[in-house]
Amino acid sequence: MARIAGINLPNGKHIWIALTAIYGIGPTRANKICSDSGVDRTKKVKDLDEKDLEVLRNFVEKYQLEGDLRRENSINIKRLMDIGSYRGIRHRKGLPLRGQKTKNNSRTRKGPRKLLKAK
Repeated sequence: MARIAGINLPNGKHIWIALTAIYGIGPTRANKICSDSGVDRTKKVKDLDEKDLEVLRNFVEKYQLEGDLRRENSINIKRLMDIGSYRGIRHRKGLPLRGQKTKNNSRTRKGPRKLLKAK
């Protein structure tokens, strides 16, 4: 099992798909890493030799990934909540941030329905 940026990559997948298992790397960035490093993007992870893995590690470490990226995102959200911006208030209340309607939908953000007890 190949390990890049502290993440075990799935063996049976193509390298460009397996790289997306790392937080902060999507399909576009994974393809760019493969093309820049010269590793064939359709090669399976189990077929990569140690030299290819080392080249990929060097290209991947140029980006901010995993823990650092998660920490930066949470700090940005905390900053919005601290200054009391509209988006920060919506984060605090657990409501959608980007103008979606909340009368009927937004169950993902609001959570399961809370039943009202009859008095």
